[in-house]
Amino acid sequence: MPSVLFVEDDRELAGLVSRVLTEEGYDVTSAADGHRGLHLGLTRTFDLLVVDRGLPAVEGLDLIGRLRSKGITTPTLVLSALGTTDDRVAGLDAGAEDYLTKPFEVAELLARLRALLRRHHDQARWLPIPGGRLDRAARTAVRTSGAQVELSEREAALLGLLASRPGQSFGRGDLLRRVFDEAESEGVVDTYVHYLRRKLGRDVVATVRGVGYRLGAL
Repeated sequence: MPSVLFVEDDRELAGLVSRVLTEEGYDVTSAADGHRGLHLGLTRTFDLLVVDRGLPAVEGLDLIGRLRSKGITTPTLVLSALGTTDDRVAGLDAGAEDYLTKPFEVAELLARLRALLRRHHDQARWLPIPGGRLDRAARTAVRTSGAQVELSEREAALLGLLASRPGQSFGRGDLLRRVFDEAESEGVVDTYVHYLRRKLGRDVVATVRGVGYRLGAL
C-alpha cells in the first residue's frame, strides 16, 4: 500500500482526494498547512508527496525546498491554481517531479501518481519484498528480523524487476528478455525462481497460472 502525504488547505478538496486515493489503495496522511506538512515530511517516511502550492504557514515550494535540503527525495507532485509556464518551471526547479494545475480531473491525478511510483521504483535502491526489503545495490535481501540474505547478480536482478512492479505479472519470455540472455531457454527463469524461493521462502515469488510470475503478496 503506497503511502502519500497530501498537503492541502482546501478542506473540501482534501477530503475528496483523500477518499479517492484511499479507495485506490493508498495510505493517505493529510496536512492542512505547510508547517504541519513540513513536520510530517521530516519525521515520517512516505512513498509520494502531493503538495498544494498556495499553503498557509509555509508555502508549498518552500516546503519542498526545505525537504530537499534535508536530503528527502520522495517523489513530489505540486498542485496549483497557477498554471503558466513560469509557474510550472518554478515548481520543477523547487524539486518537484510533476506539476498539475487546478482544476484537474481525478483520473489524471491518479495516472500521474502511478507514473511517479513507477519511476521511483525503477530508480530506488530499496524495494519492499515479502518479509523484508531488497537492497539492489548490495544484492541483499534484508528480513524484517534484520537478517541479511546474499543474492547472486541474476537473483537480485530478477527479484528487483518483480519488486519494481508489484502486482504486475510477467511471462517467462518477458523475464528472459529483461533479466537473462535471450539465447537461453525459458527454463532458466524457473530455475532462478526456485533459487529465490529456496533462499527467501516460497511466498517471495507467486506463480500466475498460464502467465508466469509476479512478486508475492506484500
